[in-house]
Amino acid sequence: LEQVGEALLANLAPDEFDRAHWRIFRELISYETADAKSPEQWSGLKERLAGFEDRPRAIYLATAPGLFGSIAQGFSENGLITERARIVLEKPVGHDAASAEAINDQVGRCFEENQIFRIDHYLGKETVQNLLALRFGNSLFEPIWGRGVVDHVQITVGEDLGVGDRVAFYNNTGALRDMVQNHMMQLVCLMAMEPPSSLDQDSIRDEKLKVLRALKPIGEREVKSHTVRGRYTAGAIAGKAVPGYGEELEADPGDVEDHGAETYVAIKLENDNWRWSGVPIYLRTGKRLKKKHSEIIVQFQEVPHSIFSDLAGALEPNRLSIRLQPDEGVELSFMAKEPGPGGFSLKPVALDLSFEEAFGIHYPDAYERLLVEVLRGNTALFMRRDEVEAAWQWVDGIIAGWEAGGQKTENYVAGTWGPTGASVLLDRDGHSWLPED
Repeated sequence: LEQVGEALLANLAPDEFDRAHWRIFRELISYETADAKSPEQWSGLKERLAGFEDRPRAIYLATAPGLFGSIAQGFSENGLITERARIVLEKPVGHDAASAEAINDQVGRCFEENQIFRIDHYLGKETVQNLLALRFGNSLFEPIWGRGVVDHVQITVGEDLGVGDRVAFYNNTGALRDMVQNHMMQLVCLMAMEPPSSLDQDSIRDEKLKVLRALKPIGEREVKSHTVRGRYTAGAIAGKAVPGYGEELEADPGDVEDHGAETYVAIKLENDNWRWSGVPIYLRTGKRLKKKHSEIIVQFQEVPHSIFSDLAGALEPNRLSIRLQPDEGVELSFMAKEPGPGGFSLKPVALDLSFEEAFGIHYPDAYERLLVEVLRGNTALFMRRDEVEAAWQWVDGIIAGWEAGGQKTENYVAGTWGPTGASVLLDRDGHSWLPED
C-alpha cells in the first residue's frame, strides 16, 4: 500500500492528491501474492474474491506474453471467471504471427472474445480518437482524403529516451516488433480506414482490419528499397551526453549476446485499395531521437497550375498536421497574401488548434481512459484477435526479408532524427521528413 501511495504522489499534481480521499481509498485495496503457475497458490486469491461475483472483474496482465495462457487457464480452473470478468493483455501479444495465434487460442479457450481487451495505449490518446471526429464529423476532409488530392502521409513516433533498463527486452524484440506492429499499425488503420457505419465497437474494428489486409507485402525483394533499420550510438540529448545502445547492452548485468536488434525503423508502406493506391505512407519510429515527438502529417498535392509563378514567395502545398504528443492538437497550413500595399507576395500560414488551450483542460493519461473502458466492457478502443494476427503477418514478412537479405542496422548519433538511409528513403520519391528542425 505504501508503494501505491508513493506512486500517486509521484504521478499526480499537488492539487490532484487529496490525503483524506487517499485514506478512504486505501482501505478498499487488498493485496495477494502468488505464483500464477502453481495451482496450489490460487486459494488465497479465491478467498479474496469470494462474494464479489456481481462486480466487474478486470484481470490486468502486465506480464511476459508467455504467461498469458497459463494465467487465463488458472482463472478458469479456479472458477474465477464471472459473467462480468474481463482480461487485459499488454502488448506485445506474441513475438510473431504464430505465437500470437497460440496465445489467442489459449486465452480464447477461457474467455469469450468480448471479454478480451488487447490494450494499446495509443488508442487511448485524445488526439488519436479526435482523428475519427476530424475525418467523420466534418464534411471538409473526407472528400479529399485519399488519392487524387493527398500526395503522401508521414507518421512519426519519436522518443528521446533510450532503451534504458529494457535493453534485454529490446535485444530480443527491436523497434519493428515493439512499436510498428501495434502502435503505428493502429495509427495507419485510423488514418486510412473507410468510414464505419457507426461507432459500434465491431464496425470500427472491421474497417481497421480491411486496411491491414490491403497492405502491400514487403518481403525480401522490397526490404532494401522500402525499409531502413537503425541503431543509436553515443550522442547528446538536450545538451546532455547519453550512451549508445551497444554500451547499454554491454553494461547489462545479464551479459547477453547482441542479437542485432534495431532501435529505429523507417518504412515506405503502400495500401493496395481504391482510396490509397499510389499514395505512399511513410512510417518512422526510434529511440534517442532529437526530441519526443509523435505526429501524423497529411501532405496534399501541389496546385495543378500556379498563377503566382512570377510573384515573390514560394507556393507550398497544403499540409494537415495531427500532433499526438507532446502538444496535442491539429494544424492546417495554407497560402495567404502577405498584408501591405505595393506588391503581391505569398506566405504559408497556419490554423493551429491546441486541444489543451481550446478546451481548457489537461488531458488525462491514455491508460486512464482505457481502464475506464475496460470496466465499462467497451472493446472499441482495443484490438480484436484478427487485427493483431493480421498486423503480425505483415510485420513477419519484413522480418523474414531482413533475415533472408542480411539487412543490417545503420548507425545514427543519439540526438538526431535517425540514420541517413531514412532520409534517402523519402528523397527517392522527392520528399523529406517533417519536422526538419
